[in-house]
Amino acid sequence: MTYRPRGLPPIEWLRSNRRRVALAAVALVLAPLVWARQAPKGQRREGELQTFINPEAKDLDTKIELLQQTLYEVDQKLTNLTFMQRYGDRIRMEAVMFPNPDHGLTPGYIFTPILLEKGKRYPGLVAVHGGYHFSFGEEFFGYVVRAVAQGYVVIFPEYRGSRGYGAEHYKAQDYGGKDVDDVLAAADCLGARAYVDPERLGIVGRSRGGMITLLAIERAPRKFRAAVDVVGIADLVAYMSYKPDYRRQDLAKTLRFGGTPAENLPAYIEASPITHVDKIETPLLVHATTFDRTVPVQLHTERLIDALKARGKKFEAKIYDRAPGGHGFSKGDSEQARDSIERIFAFLAEHLKP
Repeated sequence: MTYRPRGLPPIEWLRSNRRRVALAAVALVLAPLVWARQAPKGQRREGELQTFINPEAKDLDTKIELLQQTLYEVDQKLTNLTFMQRYGDRIRMEAVMFPNPDHGLTPGYIFTPILLEKGKRYPGLVAVHGGYHFSFGEEFFGYVVRAVAQGYVVIFPEYRGSRGYGAEHYKAQDYGGKDVDDVLAAADCLGARAYVDPERLGIVGRSRGGMITLLAIERAPRKFRAAVDVVGIADLVAYMSYKPDYRRQDLAKTLRFGGTPAENLPAYIEASPITHVDKIETPLLVHATTFDRTVPVQLHTERLIDALKARGKKFEAKIYDRAPGGHGFSKGDSEQARDSIERIFAFLAEHLKP
């Protein structure tokens, strides 16, 4: 059991233990549901399920899904609250809903200094998260805070498939398609702000975010002045060859692919950044590490670098040797992680002039 230390305000305790609180809530709510599913019908009390879940749902699986989505939304609100509590005295976090190419709205956040200099136009930075159903979280706090402190305005798009924004948004997963559309739309939203210079936009992404970054600068070669790919996926065909079966099936079931590479190879080739390297015009920084089991450098980064070299593209690259954390090395407090972030901001400053 987690106890609140004497003298620690309840809101501070909740903030520091929000994950445990959320897990406890899940356990408390799901336990009756599991019991209700397993118990003989005669042992259930009439109306018992309605005490815990949405009575409008048609079946138990739907009710559990609705509960899961609600918990995602609560967790996202707690994350946002945590950010504002920590940094709200110096950074303004604005929730936005920007239009996407499908005539819908995509959620995101714009981060600016509390006091914008009158008449100044800041360089803009699009920060792209990775993961299959990830969203804005504490791992991005330090990066956003540093970027704003160094003179950037940051937009964090929660592209389709991100969690915490309802079931429809969550299920609109589209690797290498609508996720890229949303990120490019976020760049347009940022560039349209009166205090942002649309001629000085940069983009940074990690893992799947690195893949989206690469696809974004391939689809819109002149939209960004600088791009950074950290441990990004370069080849979806290769990716599907070694991922666990559940992840392969998740991807294969999406509308874009409609099957495995054996069933729809052209779709995977089209969604792979390595296919379109010749379209890149944006100066690019690439970071990776050896012994990355999620995005092995031999299959992704090294081949990307070879393709960039062969086509005479303007880029810089650094492959670290067994950086602690492997695929997640950039999230750690290590010499390699610190070196990576210093190189990233030096590269951005060179091209975006904050």
